[in-house]
Order: sequence, then structure tokens, then C-alpha cells
Amino acid sequence: MQALKVAMLGCGVVGTEVATRIQNRSEALAERIGAPLKLSAIVVRDTSKQRPGIDPSLLTTDAEAAIADADIVIELMGGIEPAKTLIRSALDHGSSVVTANKALLAANYGELMSAADAAGVRLEHEAAVAGAIPIIRPVGDSLAGDRIDRIMGIVNGTTNYILDQMDSEGWSFDEALTTAQELGYAEADPSADIGGHDAAAKAAILSSLAFHAPVSIDDVHVEGIEEITPEMVATARDQGFVIKLLAVCERVSESPAGPGLSARVYPALLGRSHPLATVRGAYNAVFIEAEAAGSLMFYGQGAGGEPTASAVLGDVVSVARRKVLGGRGQYERPFHEDSTILPISAITTRYHITLDVVDRPGVLAAVSEIFSDEGASIELMRQTVGEVDDQGTQHAKLVLATHSNTDAILRETVDRLGGLTVVRAVKSVIRVEGQ
Repeated sequence: MQALKVAMLGCGVVGTEVATRIQNRSEALAERIGAPLKLSAIVVRDTSKQRPGIDPSLLTTDAEAAIADADIVIELMGGIEPAKTLIRSALDHGSSVVTANKALLAANYGELMSAADAAGVRLEHEAAVAGAIPIIRPVGDSLAGDRIDRIMGIVNGTTNYILDQMDSEGWSFDEALTTAQELGYAEADPSADIGGHDAAAKAAILSSLAFHAPVSIDDVHVEGIEEITPEMVATARDQGFVIKLLAVCERVSESPAGPGLSARVYPALLGRSHPLATVRGAYNAVFIEAEAAGSLMFYGQGAGGEPTASAVLGDVVSVARRKVLGGRGQYERPFHEDSTILPISAITTRYHITLDVVDRPGVLAAVSEIFSDEGASIELMRQTVGEVDDQGTQHAKLVLATHSNTDAILRETVDRLGGLTVVRAVKSVIRVEGQ
């Protein structure tokens, strides 16, 4: 068959890897597709910049001309604009698009997927979530005949590396972050990672895909790991837990606000026997609970040039084979526009609370009274004697594990505990998942 023309928008670390593989593995790719791929143009801001391994004649600043001449467009520019406008242009030209742009998809998933469907082409985005781990196609295609109830994942390698080093090596947060930056796991400005925003974008995409609802990143409740301390990690370990930054996407059948969907990102306690608790270093993993298939876990490298390029090329092969075979583009995936996105306050959860208290009679009674007033209950209470302070007052560490309740009730309970005269400080509050 005639070669399929591929235009690439952007040529950073991932783009360079993709371009190199298209050129160096042309025969193998042609065998899998049924037609050769021809890299027709690479759109960059500066064509004079040296890019080792890239043919300078392919470089151009004219994105529209490159798109108009392409059968497949690979978008690796990042950001919202001009990426969104150029993707819409490619779809309007009848070109399938492969993208790794999680920020764009998290903000415009429903709009872009509907545009692809209307144009009869594909918009593939495996590389936008969890790097090389195949998760988008399993959720969108392999489990299309099932009902996905819950997705829980470690989808940011930077934060997982930091928390893993704090747990396994006893490092401070700053020490683990600095090492992550030295190893290339964290950016010079790591705020998107440690603040949970990168994971939130991926949670929005997974929720939209799994539940056929337009979930935006603005719908995702986000908490980062900036406040996690070695003391919190040590307390978790003593209780048989590990702390992980989790993206949780689920259907909620009952809540004070009625049934709906929840998408949230926060550091949480996982029992050490849970499969996600064993995910070490900068690796990612996604745990799915489906009605018929049961529990499934996908594990692998979640970032880096080569893993991301692998996911991009997988999508390119997929759309190219479909084009060669004459298949229709995007599957019909109607979005439930009326889906209710529940606030974090309506979610049922469990808390682990650590208090620094004055060690004297009546403390436990005062704490228990507040739980009773708020309609919350304590599952487990452990107290260890602490040091004597400068005023000669003995204090203790009180660890409380709650039964399940709404986040609103547990949050109000914690706020009231902090106001007790016998409570010197609320040292930590962290949710429990996986139980």
C-alpha cells in the first residue's frame, strides 16, 4: 500500500524517541500495519536548533501545512493551546490523532472525543496516563462489555519515589525530593507532581473513559504530599500501612448527595498486603475493580522518553492498521452529561488521626465525647507515652482509627478535636483506602 504520512507536532525528549523509532523500525512497523509509515513533517518552534538523529529537512514551523498533508498526526507539544486548536484542525482534516497531552485531555476530554467521533477518526491517548502501562485500551475496549466500579492507581512516579524512599530508607521529604530531581524523576519545579495536579489530570481522563462522563480536572478533589513527614510515615509503618499518593475514581451508589461519581487524589494509607502497596520507586500501577472481571492490576514504568514513546507508537500502529483496513474511527461512546460529580464531603471514608495530647485523666473521655456528638465512631485507639515538655507536662501520642463515615462528618470531628484544651496538636490526618 501507499505509505501513510505522519506529521508530528513537537520534538522534545519523547518526540525525538518517537521519530527515531519510526525511522529505524520502518520494516517491522510496516509488517504490523500492512503499509509503511512515512514521517512527513515535524513541527517545531525553532528549525535551526540542533536535534541529533532528526533529519533537518523534516523540520517546519508551519503546523497547518503539516497537518493538511498527513494521514496521522502525533501531538507531543503539551499545554492547552495551540495544541487544542491543532488537534481540532487535524480531526477536521480527517486525520487520526495520537496524543500524550494529559493536561489538554483532562480539561477537554468530552469535546475532543466527540469531535473525533463526528469526524469518523481516532483520538488515541494511551501515553497520557501511566506512560508505557496499557490502561486506556483495556479500560475503553477490553472492559467495554463490563461495568467498571472503581479505579485506584499510583499514576505519578515522582511522588511514589519520594514516599517509597521515606518509607524504606527513612529519608526526609526534602532529601527524597532532591534525590528524585538528581535522578531525573522530578522536574526543577516539582509542584505539579508533589501537589497532586499531574495525578488529578490522569484521574479526570480515567473517570471520563471508564464512566462515560465528562469529568474535568476541575471536578477532581486534589491534595498533595507536601505535608507528609517522616513521623507520619513511621506511624503508618507501625500500624501496618504504607502511604501512597492515590488517584481514586469510582461510582458511588449512596451518599448524602445521592448517587454519582467521585474522582479524587490524595495521600492515603494502604495495608501492606494490598497489591498497590508493593509498587516501589518511580513505578506506576493501576488497580481496577469491575463487576464481572473482578480485580485487575496493571503495572510498569509510568514516565520517561522510551516508555512514553512505546505507548505513542502503540497508538500509531493501532490507528494506522484501522486506516489500512478501512475501519471506522472512534467508537460511539455517548457521554452522560447529567452525571453528578460528588464533592469530597459526600464520600464515605475512614480516617487515621494522630494527636499530641496532655497525658492526664479525662483525655480519652473528652475525645470519645466529640466522636459521639458528631455521630462518628472509633474502631481503634492506641496511646503511647511521650516526653515531658519544658513546663513539666507529660504528653502522649494518641492514634485513632475511625469507622467509615462521610468525609464531612470526620472532618468536623477532627476540627473539634483540635479545639480541645487537652489536645496540644493534631499531628496528622490521613485517609485509609483499599479496605
